Amino acid sequence: MKWQRIVPFALSVAMTFTMLSACTGESADHSDDPDITVSVTPSDDVEVTPSDDAGEQLDLDAAETVTVDEEELTLGDELIPLTASPAISTMLTTSAPGTTVYGNTKAKIDASNAQDGYIMVRYAGTDKPKLKVLVTGPSGTTYTYNLTNDGSYEAFPLSDGNGKYKVGVYRNVSGTKYSTVYSKTFTVTLTDEFAPFLRPNQYVNYTENSKCVKKAAELISSAKATTTLKKVEAVYNYVVNNFTYDRQLAATVTSGYLPDLDKVFNKKSGICFDYAATMTAMLRSQGIPCKLVVGYTGSAYHAWISTYSEETGWVDGKIYFDGNEWKLMDPTFASTGNSSSSIMQYIGNGSNYKAKYLY
Repeated sequence: MKWQRIVPFALSVAMTFTMLSACTGESADHSDDPDITVSVTPSDDVEVTPSDDAGEQLDLDAAETVTVDEEELTLGDELIPLTASPAISTMLTTSAPGTTVYGNTKAKIDASNAQDGYIMVRYAGTDKPKLKVLVTGPSGTTYTYNLTNDGSYEAFPLSDGNGKYKVGVYRNVSGTKYSTVYSKTFTVTLTDEFAPFLRPNQYVNYTENSKCVKKAAELISSAKATTTLKKVEAVYNYVVNNFTYDRQLAATVTSGYLPDLDKVFNKKSGICFDYAATMTAMLRSQGIPCKLVVGYTGSAYHAWISTYSEETGWVDGKIYFDGNEWKLMDPTFASTGNSSSSIMQYIGNGSNYKAKYLY
C-alpha cells in the first residue's frame, strides 16, 4: 500500500529547513536545553501539610541563574512546536474519583488513576493567580504546564514510565517568580507501557463528542479497516490530504498555546502541534496507542507522532509505508511537502529527529 499525495504545493528538503525556521522564529540549542532557570527562596505564603514540599519560590519565566539546595535547576515554559495495541472496546477517558488525593487547601493532586498513566490536578484557592504544574519523572525530565485557576481538574500524563514522580503546583508571586503551593513525590507502577498514550490529556484534549474523534470512527468504518495498520493508514491519509499548514498562526502564536481540536478540525489547518495532536486524538480514540512527540528536527522545535501496532510494535522510526518499508510518521511535513520523494526521504531518516518530550 502507498500513502496518497494530494496537497497543492511541493516542498523540497531544502525548503523544509526554511519552513522550520519561519515557524519557530528562532533556533533552539537542544544540547544544553537552556529554556528557563528556576529561582527558589524561602516563602511562607502557602499552606502545606508537614510531610510535603512547599514554600519555595521558582522563577519559571525568566532566564536567571540561581541556586536550589546547592544545585542549579532549569525549568520553564516549553517552546511551542510549530513546524509543521491492546484490545479496547470503548474510548478511554480520564476522571478524578478521589480515591487517592494529595494536597492542601490550595491544590489537589488526584492520583487515583496513576496506574493508567495520568494524574488530575486542580487549584482549590479562591483567588485567580497564574499557575503552573511541574511533573518530574524517573528519568529526571521535567514537564512544565500551565494550570487553569477556575477550580476544575486537568489531566496530565505520566509518560516517563514506572518509578518516582514529583508533581508540584506553583503560583505566580510577582513578575516571573513563583511560589510552591504544594508538591508531592510518589511512586507509579503503570498497568502497561501503553497506559499514558491511550487517553486524553491537556495537550491532546478530546472527548467522544470531538469532531476529529467522530471522523476517525467514520474513516475506519468506511475503509473497513480491521488491523491497526489499516486504521492508522486511513487516519493518516485523511490528515495529510485535508489539512494545510497555517503560516499566519505560526508567525503569531504565543507561549502557552494548546490545540483546540474542534477549531483545528473545522478550519482544516494548523501548526505541527495541531497536526500531531489531532492525529493522536483520532488514533487514541480508536484504542491505538499513540505518542505525541515534541522535539527537534535540525535546530527547529517540532511535533510528530509515534504509534503502536500489533504487527510492528512501537513504530518510533518507521511509520509511513513507501511500498517497501515503514518510515517515521510526520503528518505536517508529508502534508506541506505533497509527500514528494525528497520530503519522504527526509522524514524517513530518523537521525533528522530528536525527541524531547512525550505526551
